[in-house]
Amino acid sequence: MNFGKHCKRLALTTALAMSTLAAQAGELVINTDASDPAPKAAFEAVVKDFEAANPDVKVKINTFDHEGFKTSIRNFLSAEAPDVVTWYAGNRMAPFVNAGLLDDVSDVWAKEGLSDKLKSAEASMTINGKKWGVPYTYYQWGIYYRKDIFARLGINPPKTWPELLAACAKLKADKITPFAIGSKQTWPTGGWFDYLDLRVNGYEFHMDLTAGKVPYTDKRVQAVFDRWDELVKPGYFLANHPSYMWQEALPAFVKGEAAMYLMGNFAVAPMKEAGLKEEQLGFLPFPSITPNLPRSEDAPTDTVHIPAKARNKVDARRFLAFIARADTQSKMNGILGQLPVNKQARQPDDTYLKAGFAMLSSAHALAQFYDRDALPEMAKAGMDGFQRYMLNPDSRNEVLKRLEEVRSRVYK
Repeated sequence: MNFGKHCKRLALTTALAMSTLAAQAGELVINTDASDPAPKAAFEAVVKDFEAANPDVKVKINTFDHEGFKTSIRNFLSAEAPDVVTWYAGNRMAPFVNAGLLDDVSDVWAKEGLSDKLKSAEASMTINGKKWGVPYTYYQWGIYYRKDIFARLGINPPKTWPELLAACAKLKADKITPFAIGSKQTWPTGGWFDYLDLRVNGYEFHMDLTAGKVPYTDKRVQAVFDRWDELVKPGYFLANHPSYMWQEALPAFVKGEAAMYLMGNFAVAPMKEAGLKEEQLGFLPFPSITPNLPRSEDAPTDTVHIPAKARNKVDARRFLAFIARADTQSKMNGILGQLPVNKQARQPDDTYLKAGFAMLSSAHALAQFYDRDALPEMAKAGMDGFQRYMLNPDSRNEVLKRLEEVRSRVYK
């Protein structure tokens, strides 16, 4: 036996084993904009639990403020890429996928059975038949309504468009404005456009439209405004709504001068702080319009992705699998006060989050909200145009022509 050769071979084997262990015991770098107190605490909690479950991995978190993150994400995805990055689903994710800056993580979805567990968000994480990230939190949009006013007038929560119009007519006859809205900041109008389009034309059309693939002069967009006319023209929205921020429209709802408010779940806390009691406040999904159309919802969704140029993709995949787990999402969203995407997660105790959890878990697909799904310049022009239309419905064709001009320029 050649003892020298054996020692060299043993040393080489040991070195290879040590280098493999070193690679496995690597550092996982995460870039995130979870800089607000609750998101920061939630992310720190999940990282602590991940490190406890994976003692061979040390996580480094780089936290950016929201605006700084938005302006720098493309740069660090292209150059010094982290191993994991937080972002958003749907059309907000698409430019990075199309530029080849994110890793295909379909293998994580397949291995962890995520197509069932994260079913409602699957469509918004899929491009070209592949999955490009994992969602971990969202919140619902829908119609908050005054249960006491509905009960007094004998109105059942409407499930269909004719029922909604009948409820609005009954409220208006009782001198109650059907819908509160504040459009001084124009984004609440985006919620109205989203829901009308999702209910008239469906999720797939809405994604094509906000991705710039459909003209705003298309007859299917006109059909959305035909339904909107049925609310705008009879005066079913709060008068002078461009004078109010969304919070400034709340007093009309709290005082019972308005009976419904299409808004995200973040509005519940200020509603209660303003004096509304839980027995007065109900929640209902936006009613159906086109029969048998699969029900999709607005649910802004936060996600994690692996950059294509990440160095530690093995541990990054372990982290994505971990953050997809029901127990992880239950804990995170308990801190966030939002909803877990994993339908097997613990249901929240809060009445409105519980209603949102049931609604979103069974949705066909999730839109991200107009100003996330459309490019920034298109979103601004769109929401400005929607506000103008709501003030003067006769401006509809002029507004849509203007939006088509913007679409043709922005989506080249």
